[in-house]
Order: sequence, then structure tokens, then C-alpha cells
Amino acid sequence: MDKADIVIVGAGHGGAQAAIALRQNKFEGSILMIGRDSEPPYERPPLSKEYLARDKEFERIYIRPPQFWGDKGVDLRLGATVTAVDPAAHTVTLADGATVEYGKLIWATGGDPRRLSCIGADLAGVHSVRDRADVDRMMAELDAGAKQVVVIGGGYIGLEAAAVLTKLGCNVTLLEALPRVLARVAGERLSEFYQAEHASKGVNVRLEVMVDSLEGADGKVTGVKLAGGEVIPADMVVVGIGIIPAVGPLITAGAAGANGVDVDEYCRTSLPDIYAIGDCAAHANDFADGAVIRLESVQNANDMANTAAKDITGNPQPYHALPWFWSNQFDLKLQTAGLSIGHDQTVLRGDPATRSFSVVYLKDGKVIALDCVNAMKDYVQGRKLVESGAAIAPDLLADADTPLKEML
Repeated sequence: MDKADIVIVGAGHGGAQAAIALRQNKFEGSILMIGRDSEPPYERPPLSKEYLARDKEFERIYIRPPQFWGDKGVDLRLGATVTAVDPAAHTVTLADGATVEYGKLIWATGGDPRRLSCIGADLAGVHSVRDRADVDRMMAELDAGAKQVVVIGGGYIGLEAAAVLTKLGCNVTLLEALPRVLARVAGERLSEFYQAEHASKGVNVRLEVMVDSLEGADGKVTGVKLAGGEVIPADMVVVGIGIIPAVGPLITAGAAGANGVDVDEYCRTSLPDIYAIGDCAAHANDFADGAVIRLESVQNANDMANTAAKDITGNPQPYHALPWFWSNQFDLKLQTAGLSIGHDQTVLRGDPATRSFSVVYLKDGKVIALDCVNAMKDYVQGRKLVESGAAIAPDLLADADTPLKEML
């Protein structure tokens, strides 16, 4: 049986940062990171952006150079999947039957792409964007001549993929079941702006449409059939409809959780000596009025990793980190600070026609979030407004000539 003082399950942003933070906090015991991917830890956001667009070689998106992990005394077991956890014995079991004993366990598995449940979902040419292998398959099909692309899902992943594929010369149709894109994460003004931008670049944005099935020939997708019977031709289909938290072994082992696995303010699960961090960890978030939520972001994965590492090394500090996100589409950089959940008012700051503006979200008169499009100063200065819960008159917020830092 293998063993390590700390076993980290998951080799993405959260798992990598957990190992880094443990060493930064003077942890001297053994660390083993187990990852399903065959590659050392690498950044995931560039997959649907710079890597797919071939603006960055894969080697440039490693979180650290591959030799870093050995230099820091972090053992990697790659291409391995944990299938079971025994909290009493302090062991995890791998798909190949191997057993690994841990002193403490950090679960950082993120999630699996939500798949279509319709007929044809398993045809060749149907892709998600979660790891390098996913994008490599897409790139191979593009090289082979795929031109007609249907993107299913109008969230960040779908829009980013649509932008890159359009840049690469594909004819892209984007399908969204809801009345607007980004409906779950942003206000109407931002949705309208991005819908118009994509349309102006040639993306055929279709809203309030449902997929009935995928059609194919010789095992390869040829089209997407909508609920009304219309068939949209497709050489390739990209599915971006969210993730399912990869927490099955923990829940089976008795961990509390419904949407993911529940953790406390120190990222501890209900099982002894087991932590969970990142996309799969449901926590009471101070910037969501204490609501229990999951945050799918690099920021959250890294900050939770730091919280768990500090608790393990005897310096417990409750998780309290401002959520932030970003998305690159065409020549637009969207930066978000805070959570707009439950907002009751929005303020437009600047003119969307200039392609540089911000949307400020208020709740009970207080700033709770900002979406900043090509507006770096607003983003940097606006973070402080969110962190302090500043109450500022909407007409003052709307004055783009007054810097946000002067409103604190």
C-alpha cells in the first residue's frame, strides 16, 4: 500500500495550489497528488481561448514547469482515478485497484461536463471543453475540415468557444434554451451586449430553443435537430451546459452534500481529516448573504486551497475571499467582481457602443458586484466597493467621469 501524509485528489488549479500552499506554509511531510489527466497541472481557462485559438502552445499553460513538483517534494500520480474513499481506514482506492493511505485528504476534483441526454449525444464530433484531450480532438477535426459548428449553451464556455471558432473561420450557430445568453451569471444589459457582439461577428445566436436530438452518419454527427423539427447542419458540436461536481466517492463514503460536497469555513467536509476545495465544494459565501453555493472559478479554487493548507498547518483562517471571474471573447475582456445574485438594481456606467463600460449591481442600495467590459480601472477600483459593501447613489455610480475610488 502506498501512503502519504497529505493526499490531494485532483490536479487542476485547486489541487496544484493546495500543494504549493502547503509547502509555502512550511509543511514538511509527504504530499501525493492524484490526477485523472495524464499531464502535470495546467491552467484550464486558456483551453477554450488561447489554446483552442492556437495562440499559446500547451507548454505555456502549465501552472508550474513539470520539474517544479519534484523539486518541491510533491509526488504526482497521473492518469489515475479515485473510485472509493474509506474515511475510517484513511484510504482511497484507485480504478486500477491500488490503495493509498492518507493522513489528511484534500478533494479537488472539480466537475465533469454535463452531457446531453438526447439521442445522438455519443456520436463522434460531439465535444465538451474540460481538458486538453477534449480540445486536441476538436483541433484535429478542424484540421480535417470541420466548418459547420453548433455550440450548445450560451454561458461563458459556449460564448468563448463560439468566439474562437468564428475567428478560425467556422460558421457557428449558438443555441441557448433561455431567453438570453449569460442568463445565470449576468444582468440583461450585459447579455444584450454580448448577443449583439457575437451576431456582428457572424455567430448565429438562437435563443429559447431546445435540442431534440443529434443526427449522424457512420457514427459521426451531421446535424442538430431542434424540438420544432428544424435540423441545423453540423460537422462539429460543442456542448457547454455546465458541470456535475465530481464528488461521488465522497458522498458514497458519507460526506454531507447535495450540490457538490458541503464544507465549513475552513474547507473541512463532514468526514474526519477530509477537505474539499474548488468547483466541487459547497460553502456558505459571505458575498452571497451566507447562501450555500458552489463557485466555479480559478479564484475560488486557489483561495480555498490556501484556506485548507493553513488549517492543516495549524494556522486556521476562515475562507473570506471576494469572488472574481473573467472571460475573453473576440477583443473584449470581461472582468467580474462580486456576485450579482439577488440584485434589485443595475447601473450602467459608460456607453456600450464604445465597447468599454461597466454594469454595477446593487442590493438594498449597496454595491454587490460589477461586470466590467474593457474597463480595467472600474474593475480594480470597484472591487473595493464590493468588499466594503459601499452604499453609493446610482446617479454618482453612473458618472463614468468620476473614478470609483473617489466614491469609497
